[in-house]
Amino acid sequence: ESRIYAVARSGMRLSEVAMVNDTSRCFSNFSCSTSGPFTCLIYRNVTVPVYTTLKGKATQISNVPFLDESSGSDDDCGSHASLRTSTAGSENRKASMPGSPRAVKRGVSMSSLSSESDYAIPPDAYSLDDDYSEPEHKLQRTSSYSTDGGICTEPMEKSGYLLKMGSQVKMWKRRWFVLRNRQIMYYKSPSDVIRKPQGQMELNSSCQIVRGEGSQTFQLVTEKRTYFLTADSPNILEEWIHVLQSILRVQVTSPVGVPHSDDKPTVKGWLTKVKHGHSKLVWCALIGKTFYYYRNHEDKCPLGHLPMRESKVEEVDRSCDSDEDYEATGGGLLSSHCTLVIHPQDQSPTYLLIRTKQEKNTWLYHLTVAAGSRNATVGTSYEQLIGKLLDADGDPNSPLWKHPMLCYSKDGLHTSLTTLPSEALQTEALKLFKSCQLFINVPVEASSIDYHVSLAQTALQVCLTHTELQNEIYCQLVKQTSCRQPQNHSVIQCWQLLALCAPLFLPQHHFLWYIKQHLQRHADPRSEIGKYAIYCQRSVDRTVQAGEREAKPSRMEIVSILLRNPYHHSLPFSIPVHFMNGTYQVIGFDGSSTVDEFIQRLNQETGMRKPSHMGFSLFTDDPSGRNLEHCLQGNMKICDVISKWEQALKELHPGKYEGGTRIVKLTYKNRLYFRSQAKGETDRERLLLAFQVSSEIANGRFPVNKELALEMVALMAQVEYGDLDRSGSSSPGGTSQLKMQHLLHQVLDKFYPKHYKQNITPEQLRQLTDRLAMKWMVLQGCSPPECIRIYLTVARKWPLFGTKMFAAKPILPSSLEDCPVWIAVNEDGISILDYNTMHLKVSYSYSSVLTFGGCRDDFMIVVSQMKEKSSGKNSTEKLLFTMAVPKIVEATLLIASYVNYRSSPSLLSSTQPSQSKTPAKKFWETENQCFFPSVPRSTKGPTLL
Repeated sequence: ESRIYAVARSGMRLSEVAMVNDTSRCFSNFSCSTSGPFTCLIYRNVTVPVYTTLKGKATQISNVPFLDESSGSDDDCGSHASLRTSTAGSENRKASMPGSPRAVKRGVSMSSLSSESDYAIPPDAYSLDDDYSEPEHKLQRTSSYSTDGGICTEPMEKSGYLLKMGSQVKMWKRRWFVLRNRQIMYYKSPSDVIRKPQGQMELNSSCQIVRGEGSQTFQLVTEKRTYFLTADSPNILEEWIHVLQSILRVQVTSPVGVPHSDDKPTVKGWLTKVKHGHSKLVWCALIGKTFYYYRNHEDKCPLGHLPMRESKVEEVDRSCDSDEDYEATGGGLLSSHCTLVIHPQDQSPTYLLIRTKQEKNTWLYHLTVAAGSRNATVGTSYEQLIGKLLDADGDPNSPLWKHPMLCYSKDGLHTSLTTLPSEALQTEALKLFKSCQLFINVPVEASSIDYHVSLAQTALQVCLTHTELQNEIYCQLVKQTSCRQPQNHSVIQCWQLLALCAPLFLPQHHFLWYIKQHLQRHADPRSEIGKYAIYCQRSVDRTVQAGEREAKPSRMEIVSILLRNPYHHSLPFSIPVHFMNGTYQVIGFDGSSTVDEFIQRLNQETGMRKPSHMGFSLFTDDPSGRNLEHCLQGNMKICDVISKWEQALKELHPGKYEGGTRIVKLTYKNRLYFRSQAKGETDRERLLLAFQVSSEIANGRFPVNKELALEMVALMAQVEYGDLDRSGSSSPGGTSQLKMQHLLHQVLDKFYPKHYKQNITPEQLRQLTDRLAMKWMVLQGCSPPECIRIYLTVARKWPLFGTKMFAAKPILPSSLEDCPVWIAVNEDGISILDYNTMHLKVSYSYSSVLTFGGCRDDFMIVVSQMKEKSSGKNSTEKLLFTMAVPKIVEATLLIASYVNYRSSPSLLSSTQPSQSKTPAKKFWETENQCFFPSVPRSTKGPTLL
């Protein structure tokens, strides 16, 4: 043991690490490759996000990369400010701008509180509890119509400090903003309002207000660009949003005022909305019990919404087209459109002009249901019967349950069971029925498994694409399983298809109530059908709790349902999870299991701690076969991950799909490493961490010289294979000798750094195996846990132990040289290392990182560091790197995780280092720096071990 430490002391200095300059390997790692289909699927079509650090937390300000230099805002240099705006502004200032000496004095005194530079003091530098108020100028009040048509007497002009994201260097700058005459101008300080503004923002009806991830950030989206703004406190943020919302007459995008991205619209389409004599063609969506309308179908920020609960929904009598609210739209429009009116409580009515009668019937039915009305004349006959059952509270003795319309019939469907908004969807509903009939009536046999998988996936994908058909397929399957004799395979296979639907999506409104009633009537653990009904009940409850899925069922999921009744297993599916030491553990899950739930079950079965205590995460391989891994976020559904992986594999290999033999590979390994968490490590965690480090060493991502590399290879060989048996190896060419040589070569291939074996001669390889055999023999009798302890103790002496390395190349102009580098991300910050020698070039603590994420196709880091200690001034720099797109996503999310872990009060205490850490470069280059000075320098390895 001491000999290994001596090797480390004498040889493991970074300045002496000799790594081969393999330029081709470097460029293959960070070349700007496309992300591939699976990357888009697994990240839900979200590209590289952009984060900023506010109050010590990483806050996402954009879910797409910055596209160009002007994506943040106008330049702050005066030459870019509009001369026309300055002239107009000077005239307006004479009438309404605060020009009193007192106001200017207050403004100057406040600006003196901030730094002399142009850059912002972070919001958390000021205490919100102090009696601190901005020099808020009292501008004149102007009345305007509010968003709901009433008169708003709030001030339509405002001024105050905000942080603005710069356009060139993506960092926050503190500016004094003035809102007047539907324009926002900003200055360095209040005292500069008599000068030309540094920039302006034009406000018009096309602008949008989008809240950021934090409680103090928001985006102002104009026709030309997007402005990222931050207030000093949540209250100031609300004041600005309220005034902007009143001026723009739009609803702010927020978690409360906007439907969640996962919310499913009951019905959607283009309608003409008429109110107060004004008409506008808008994209409408009924989500839950709220009617939203947008400028177009791609907008996430609605123009407004109407609460449907207890509203009156009626069809307008076309015999009296005299109401001025919709007559003003013109006779030509009214003559070809159907008309509905929504009259919410305590609001004026809104009229909807709809193009076709079929669309009108659909909107009328769903709006009536959302309003809670009981109109027996709307909807199909099937829907009206469900409404009657609902009125009767599902009376089990009601004869309606056996009504021919609700029960199984040998006759096929000639029209849809539910109200659909178009002829095309009516046609799709009938095709859907035929697909279900084929799935149900063809017996499941070994030769027809793939046929049933294809039918189920096609039918359910149609329902995911056209959400209007989700109610339809449930009604079709319920009808096929009602009042039907359970004598043949068709009934069982119909229940199996229903079991595939339940974890995927749910019907809406009273259809969900009807499904639950149907399952309750058939639930019986004594019969095969009753068991399927109980399983469907469990699945429906889980889907209500965990949410719906994104992708169609995978082949594995469908085959599992077809081959065995899922009732007998609380977790009907299972998949192996691989570890870095080559072992695996089979873990069960259901159709709604999230990644977080899956990991929790994995830790319980393997005796490992919570992920927050050890930093392990779940990864998938890439279906392309490339050396890429994808970290799974905790809210993803395991079934969705498997299905999207399968789908990507089909797209990559059309015509020769390997779905029957190749499945996604899940790997569980360390992602976040904190030194303090090593105290509570279990033996299994240490084992897996050692094998992960060994993989990093073998792939050239961990600095070791040749001598130390061989020592560590011997330790891993002892862990993996036990004692080296040299009995019978004395005779050259013997069988034992050949076996031993083969084993030594196998160990070198697995654990020894690959770049040290390049261009090695056969003689050098023979000498290397002989030296490895000698070192391995010294470890005879050493237990695997003891070898792991020694291995990790030595490896942890590298100050950047636990770091994740990303190959990159700086983009000029840059303070870094135009040569490949490693971007090393760990708990302390971001370090830039030389690609060949791993010398430390520069390091940035997380407190100096301002913005990071995607910028066009590149990786961006904006940092601020003290330029001159004497002056106390900071310099800010934007660094751009060329990297593969999946690696940019991984690095961005990893940095955000580290920043937020450090800022979390519950985790901060457990992640603080127990002792101060010597800077990396200084540590490695200090002469006579040994790992364990207290260990006696003895060469008696076996005794010490």
